[in-house]
Formats: sequence, C-alpha cells, structure tokens
Amino acid sequence: MIIQKAIAAELTTADSLNEQMSNSIELSAPPINFTVVMTDHNGVIFAEEYVEWREPLRLASIPLFARQLFLESEDTGFFEHRGYDIAAIVRAFAVNSATDDLQQGASTITQQVVRMRLLSTEKTYERKVTELFYAAELEKQSTKDEILEMYLNEMYFGHQVYGIGAAATYYFSKPLQELNEAQLAFLAAIPNNPSLYDPLVRFNQTKKRQERLLAILARNSVITTIEAETYSNIPITLQLKKKENNFPAYSTYVLSELSELIAESEGLTDKTQIQLRTAEVLATGPIIETALDPHKQRQDERALSTLLQPKELQAGAAVIDNDTREIISLFAGKNYKKADFHRAFQAVRQPGSAIKPILVYAPFFESGSYTDNSPINSRNICIGTYCPTNVGGSVYGTTTVKEAFRHSHNTAAVRLLQSVGIDKAFEFIEPFQFKSVTQQDRNYTAALGGFAKGMTPLELAGAYSSFIDGRYSPVHAIRTVKDKEGNLLYKWDDKKIDIWSPATVNTMRDLLADVVRNGTGRGIPYTTAYTGAKTGTTDNYKDLWVGGLNDTYTTAVWVGYDKPQSMQRLSEQKIHLQLFSALLQD
Repeated sequence: MIIQKAIAAELTTADSLNEQMSNSIELSAPPINFTVVMTDHNGVIFAEEYVEWREPLRLASIPLFARQLFLESEDTGFFEHRGYDIAAIVRAFAVNSATDDLQQGASTITQQVVRMRLLSTEKTYERKVTELFYAAELEKQSTKDEILEMYLNEMYFGHQVYGIGAAATYYFSKPLQELNEAQLAFLAAIPNNPSLYDPLVRFNQTKKRQERLLAILARNSVITTIEAETYSNIPITLQLKKKENNFPAYSTYVLSELSELIAESEGLTDKTQIQLRTAEVLATGPIIETALDPHKQRQDERALSTLLQPKELQAGAAVIDNDTREIISLFAGKNYKKADFHRAFQAVRQPGSAIKPILVYAPFFESGSYTDNSPINSRNICIGTYCPTNVGGSVYGTTTVKEAFRHSHNTAAVRLLQSVGIDKAFEFIEPFQFKSVTQQDRNYTAALGGFAKGMTPLELAGAYSSFIDGRYSPVHAIRTVKDKEGNLLYKWDDKKIDIWSPATVNTMRDLLADVVRNGTGRGIPYTTAYTGAKTGTTDNYKDLWVGGLNDTYTTAVWVGYDKPQSMQRLSEQKIHLQLFSALLQD
C-alpha cells in the first residue's frame, strides 16, 4: 500500500508538471558536431575532422532486426505507453524500496532520449520525476517513429561514437545495412554500459551480452531458438575505422582558408564573428572539396624532408597548378604535425631579392618602353642616409637590365625602384594581398626585400603565378564547400585581373629563365621546356628563398631556422635550389 501511494504521488507530480508546462517547453535536439570531410582533386577523402563520430540515419534505413533488438530488450511496450511505463515503475520502485538503493531501472526509450538530451544520469527521485514529465511531453511533440530514430542515432557506443550508423562504420568499417544479424546484435550489446561492454577492452563480455540479446528475441518469438543459436555462433571480427588524417599540412591550411571564404562570402570583418560563424559551419559537417594532388603532396613531403639537413633546418613551400591556379601541395615543415607552426602560410619572412621581379623589374617594364637590354647604372648609390651595397661589396658600372637581374645587383634594383616611384611600384603588388606588408614598408629598402615583416611562401608563390600569363587571381585550396546532402554552401568567386602586359610577361619570363641558365639559379634542372626562377637571401644568410615556375607549376620555397642563424655554408651548397628543383618535379 505504501509503495502504491508513493508511485501515485510520483505520477500525480508528473501530470501536474505536464499541465503547467506543456505549452512552454520545446524539446529541441541538442547541438551536435558532425564530421568535416575533405576530398582531394579526385573526390577521394583524405581528411576527417571530428571529436564525435556520428552518421545519423533515417529510421527507414535502419534494419528492422536492429530496431527489434533495442525494442525487445529496452522497451517492449514502446508503441503503447505515453512516454513512461507504469508497470515498470512499479517493479523498479518495489526493488529499490526493498534494497534502499536505486539500482532497478524503469526507463522507456522515450525517457532515455530525454536523459541523453536534457538531463543528468544521477539516480534521484527528483530527477526521475522530471524525466517522466519530459518523456510525456516528448511523446506529444514527436511521433513514435521520430523518437525511435532519435534514440538509435544518439545512443553512445563508446570511443566518442554516437548512433548505430556510426557504430557500424567504426567497429566494422561497413554501412549498417551491410551487417549481418550477429554483428547487429553485437553492436546492440554496447550502449547498455559502454565501459563494461567495450568490445576493444572486454570483447568476451560484449559477446555474452550479444548472446543474451539474441536469447531475448527468441523468447519473445521475434526469431526462433535455432536462429538465435545460429547467429550466436557466427564469428565476430572487428575491423575498426581508420580516421582519415592524411596530409595534415594541407588540411590545416584548408580550415584556415575556410574562415576566409566564409568571411568574404558573408561580408564578415570582425574576427570573433568570423570564428563563431566558422565553428557553426564546421559543426554541420560540411564536405570540403579541394585541389589537393595527393601524389604531389606525398612526393614533395618526402623529397624536402630528406633534403633538409642538418636536423634543425626547416622550410616552407607552396605549389600552384598553372592551369587552374589552385594550391595542389603545401610543405609546412619537416616532421610537421597537426597544429604545429605552419611554415607555408604562417611563416612571415623577409623575401630578400626574391621580391625584385614583382616589386621592381616588372613595374619598371610597365613604366616605359624598356627591354632587358636597356642600360642601367649599377654603381653605388645613396638616397639620403640609405646606401645599399651589392653582395660581397662588389662595385659595378653601367650594365644591362638582364645582367643586373641575372646577378641580382642591389644597387641597380634600388635605382629602378627610384625610377618607377615607390607608391607606383607598390600599387602593382596590391592585388597580391600580402597580409603583413604595410604602409611603413614603402621605402627603398623594400627593393631588396627589406620589409618590416615580410611575406609567406604561399603569398610569394601566388604573386609569381602572375608571370604565367600576366593575369592574376588569388590562389586557393578549396574548390567548393557543400552540406551533407551535397548542396553548395560556399565557392570562391574570384576573377582574374590583368597585372602585367604581354610584353612585360615575356621579358620577365626571359629574365627568370636566364637566372636559371646563367645566374644565381644555376643548378636548377629543366623539368619542362620552360623553367624560370629568382633567388633571395637576407642579411647574414638568415633566410634563403627561391620563387619561380615551369610549364606546369609555380612555386616558392623559404629555407631557414625557426630561430634565425647564418646559413652561408648551406647557401654555398645551394640547398634552396635543391628544394626548389624537387618542387618542380611531377
């Protein structure tokens, strides 16, 4: 009698709460982070970003046998009750009262959904009453099929795996629909207690519970005893999903570029807004289609990592496809791991003479009827207190533009910048969007790469792509961003703009090719009919650069130490030319 009164009190409380709050509570789905998928230029997945592995399925696509496993073991009266099972509550209350301990469960599938979404798992009568109310309310707001679908997609299967669809691909590397009855029952054994029935740690206990579940189905006449025995005897072999995490140097950059794409597409400028919006998009589990060439990426990583000696020597590089103007390969540094410092797009370094083609010589040709044979005064020069010198202190007289470019005369470069005009020269490089180049860099030291901060290898490679045909559009790794259903969310809408005239392009390509044949780039092999490059060195050989292109690729590579030190010996060994040459290989 006492037990009956206590139960009645619980139900009365639940009904009272129900009447008071049914019009004000909306049991919406909790925020869920889905998997971000990245594909290469062939549409093959190469990276997955997730904390929780989820693959939600429609109820109709979940095998009936899988549904029956949970319905028969967890809630046989699911389609009859209104969210809670009074008979089960009576049994649980009687057991718990007799033992003075909350051990006996009485939760319906609806209550379990409520608990997963809204409540804690603490075993108190207060929480239980709240659970009863919410369960009744959920039954009003959703159909039975919808609740069952929620349950099957939100159950926890251990190892950050949520939902039976995700469990199938995680534990067996197969879609749920391809699993046999034994495998389905094995998965169904896990959620009751993911720690106790962790198949990676307690396989035998998971197998025993699988057999108990099959026995329940047989006892309830869902299957025969013979079928239960047959399914129990089918061997279970796990085949764990391997998280795709290839080419972290490329995938890390893709996520950075995604923020820029979202900001530009939605007109966002505030950093906090951009971060929040990017997080929202990533939580939906978009599919990011990229230009990655996995063969080239793998080849570049191996080649450069092998060449980078001694141990502490580092490099950053980017390779652009000349036809598509897309980033197909990125080198972030030797032994790069995800979240490490990314030297391709985060390493801002002074470019040395590698800046001369785009800031000095091409603007010079655009400013008048000059050719590579035009004379230029390479004698020493002082502009105010600024008196640049040539490498090794060499002094030259009047030379041709080609000779000054071939041997990278500093005095000639400063004179040419003076001739063009600092502001006019900088106008030419504005379309390249160097993020760290500021107004204070507009001085004559810039002719030799003397910027306050500088630029990244990716930025410089993008700028050199203008020498393909004189036109430029920002280079990108992302082709499209789509939602899980394949609907287009974002796509770059850049249009090529004219930077250099055809005459300037032809002259610059000749000059870059001459550097490879006769100048500071000697040693770079010809991998296609055309190869052109420009080297760059900063004071005391602390940075070594090469930027250039062949018929297939445009690239720029920086070589140095994270804590700058002299690399004169490495410069003499032409380590930067070796790295550049490797990047131009197919």
